Amino acid sequence: MHYAELLKARNELTGPGGAFEIVEADVLGNRLRIYKNAPASVRDVWLSTLQFAERPYLVYQDERLTFGQAHKQVNAVAAWLAAQGVKPGDRVAVAMRNYPEWMLIYWACVSTGIAVVGMNAWWTTEEMAYALSDSAPKVVFLDAERLDRVKERPEMAAGMKLVGVRLAAPEANVTPWADVLAHGGAMPDVAVDPDSDACIFYTSGTTGNPKGAQLTQRGCVANLFNMMYAGASSALAVERATGVAPPETPPIPVTLITTPLFHVTANNCGAYATTAAGGTLVLMYRWDAGEALRIIARERVSSMSGVPVMARELINHPDFTTTDTSSLVALAGGGAQVPPDLVQKIEAQVSTARPSTGYGMTETCGIITSVSGDFFVDKPDSAGPAMPNFEAKCVDDDGNTVAPGQVGELWVKGSSVIKGYINRPDATAASITDGWLHTGDIARIDEDGFIFIVDRKKDMVLRGGENIYCAEVESAVYRHSGIAECCVFGVPDERLGEEVGVAVVLKTGETLSADELRAHCGVIMAKHKVPRYIWFLDEPLPRNASGKFLKRDLRDRLSPEAVSA
Repeated sequence: MHYAELLKARNELTGPGGAFEIVEADVLGNRLRIYKNAPASVRDVWLSTLQFAERPYLVYQDERLTFGQAHKQVNAVAAWLAAQGVKPGDRVAVAMRNYPEWMLIYWACVSTGIAVVGMNAWWTTEEMAYALSDSAPKVVFLDAERLDRVKERPEMAAGMKLVGVRLAAPEANVTPWADVLAHGGAMPDVAVDPDSDACIFYTSGTTGNPKGAQLTQRGCVANLFNMMYAGASSALAVERATGVAPPETPPIPVTLITTPLFHVTANNCGAYATTAAGGTLVLMYRWDAGEALRIIARERVSSMSGVPVMARELINHPDFTTTDTSSLVALAGGGAQVPPDLVQKIEAQVSTARPSTGYGMTETCGIITSVSGDFFVDKPDSAGPAMPNFEAKCVDDDGNTVAPGQVGELWVKGSSVIKGYINRPDATAASITDGWLHTGDIARIDEDGFIFIVDRKKDMVLRGGENIYCAEVESAVYRHSGIAECCVFGVPDERLGEEVGVAVVLKTGETLSADELRAHCGVIMAKHKVPRYIWFLDEPLPRNASGKFLKRDLRDRLSPEAVSA
């Protein structure tokens, strides 16, 4: 493969006068790489899309909004928030499924310097209560399911204004969405600080509570430029190597959003890139491969972004061969490593689409690396090279840089790295050193600059693209009075990558079934965190000399076929 051409394309695009020129600037006390030509804020990105007023923008089932209609509603939301006294620097929470309103609220807030708190729609009442207390939003937009959870514990939203979206009937003390739109008005004229928070997205905590990552306006715009650069550099390298030029007028993207908008995969990567290009976002009520195929055929979807299991389920679905998928040009996987065999299957079975992936984190506002097409097929076990605004290195346990090609923890530094975690200076200090983010992933970087993720340093289960920290699940299990010891670890799963497993030792005289333990956990944690595999053991859990549980030994010894009922 033409890696020399890829390097030349990078130098041309990011060098002086290039479309993606990189310069250095002082950002929040660190000297960082930034895009010279990037818009100053997300507000500028959104306002620039008014030029696409007549194009279709949001599609949900039989509902359609053009860019012009979306701008009118976004303006109304922004004006209504200003009338409620919500100011730049304040926070507004969004707790709902992937409805069109999610994106409209998001653009209204970030365009006026208000931080969006993305509430995980799978959270239990207890998890919602924690996040609302932690982030203290002035306004909370909720759908019916999330409103029901607030009604279970009304005190969690004390002092917050509630707005109901898609409610079956009016609710006391809840402002209807229609009233917000009826307010009308123009987009408030405000100056937005590039280093202010654009949104707060929660990541699983290494203890019981999640951490609210502060994604900045600058970081979100930088991620958009990273997405644009990834496509431009790959296309330029292929053109230089083969003589085949991309079309002068690129097709208008139609993107099927399959993962939750409270994650960077769907929001910062899928939604941002498509919106900025004047494309169409197609939203789903919930993931279903058969329904996704029908949507792809009906809407002429050009790309589908989701976690790798979704691409696998799509091409393995019995309707795949009889469905018109000729509009697909990219089938992406993010949120987890794409297995090499899936790269080859996409290449072989989807005649019009090329495989692609991006490795990233909430803490980097989106992608750190990206790779697609021939480069991905040639190195299917790679995550691709780091994007231009990042410095990347692998370090040993003492933070010393290891030799090229050697394995170490991947650290990255750049303008996409978050400001920190709200209310958690300890977690911020532990995760970011002099601007360098500790990814928690063990990696190596080859001679072409491609990054290979080889292991995970964090004590974490990666289930279908969702990070689940073992300590968080253990904390929930220990809240049952009958538990003497427990140890949580990942169990390999063909569909989701990993599932949550737990080995348990009960206190003397206690009895507990697997279903009873799952029910206990289900009250405390979202369903995807509840252990699927549960083993009740009669002897103490194995430990090392320092007293830590030997998770690898347990995982190797315990069979998924021998779980407790």
